[in-house]
Amino acid sequence: MPEKTDSLQNQSPNRQSEILLKPGERLDDLERNGYRIIQSEKRFCFGMDAVLLSGFAQVKPREQVLDLGTGTGIIPILLEAKTPGKHFTGLEIQTESADMAARSVRLNGLEDKIEIVTGDIKDASNLFGASSFDVITTNPPYMIGQHGLQNADEAKTIARHEILCTLEDVIAQSAKLLKPRGRFYMVHRPFRLVEIFCLMHQYGIEPKRMQMVHPFVDKEPNMVLIEGLRGGNARLTVEKPVIVFREPGIYTEEITEVYGY
Repeated sequence: MPEKTDSLQNQSPNRQSEILLKPGERLDDLERNGYRIIQSEKRFCFGMDAVLLSGFAQVKPREQVLDLGTGTGIIPILLEAKTPGKHFTGLEIQTESADMAARSVRLNGLEDKIEIVTGDIKDASNLFGASSFDVITTNPPYMIGQHGLQNADEAKTIARHEILCTLEDVIAQSAKLLKPRGRFYMVHRPFRLVEIFCLMHQYGIEPKRMQMVHPFVDKEPNMVLIEGLRGGNARLTVEKPVIVFREPGIYTEEITEVYGY
């Protein structure tokens, strides 16, 4: 997604005094409802995976949504813009990221629709209570332990590697947090697909939809989007793949629609 910087000059005086960018932070235009998000190169910035997940997830009117490991709040903000859901909560363990997410919520005037909570995914069911949400979304760390290159920046390493929580933690807590027949949406890497399906089945979240994401039509998939249903029957629909780029630097029409510009 193209990066666009902005300032607080167009905000009202009260909004300017309430929401101040900290050193190293910037405002990025989300191209949705005029919404913007606070990000920092020192922390993990959202990418295509989060945007695709926000387009894949289905949220109905009056539904309560929880995003596990929300980072700077991109998924709740995009879901609020794209869906008729009643309320959205983002859970984030890193205090600095949660603070940025909360300031982005205030910046966009979404305090009545989105809440950012600082806390541990492994303790989520105690924080919110069992069977509290209709929908759970998550863009969890993809890498196990030392697999893949670890960034020297601790905040980025935590976002990419299973240091503070594992895939099993995410799925086990989601099973507790979802209402019966509640829906689970996740973006992950195809190389862990067998493990993902095994854990979902183990904890009673039945895989229902799957969509592979390919960078180019002739390249292997590098992401997978998954929908699960708590207490669902065994029946999986594999949707047609998503192709991100028509040619280098040019998105396909499908991606343009997901991004919304």
